[in-house]
Amino acid sequence: MIDKVIWPERYDPKISAIYALNDIDVKAPPEVVWKLLVDAERWSRYFPAEDQVKILSGESELALGTRYHRVTVGYPMSLVVTECVPNRRLAWTTTVDGDETGSSAYHGWVITPTDDGCHVLTEETQQGEFFLDVIGRQHPGALYRYHQDWVERLARAAEAQAAT
Repeated sequence: MIDKVIWPERYDPKISAIYALNDIDVKAPPEVVWKLLVDAERWSRYFPAEDQVKILSGESELALGTRYHRVTVGYPMSLVVTECVPNRRLAWTTTVDGDETGSSAYHGWVITPTDDGCHVLTEETQQGEFFLDVIGRQHPGALYRYHQDWVERLARAAEAQAAT
């Protein structure tokens, strides 16, 4: 059985304005995928769009409570890791820097072991006027497409590492 994100009540997809689910089977052990996910400042090695990530709270990798900053598709964001179960679950909350509307997002990753490696699932919900305008109205479907690119590149990077 494939696990899914455990949603804080306020981010449940049933009450969120924007929601995306992406998943992929990866022919690499969960530990390899995990290492790529928690090494946030080096995400751009396999996903060039994430080339502006900076951990602010002193850790070298994402961990429970880690605060970090990233610029995603031109928008600066502040994030906090809210769930971290090594090799299985990673999630964070996001606010958009300078956004006065109180928009926020919740992004979770779930890694489920399989006979051939693992299954990687990512889900995100977004709420608030900023996301409704930018993602909902100006670029419908953009969240899904962005995450699909990310999971595909993550899978290729993990499989390449596992093969060496």
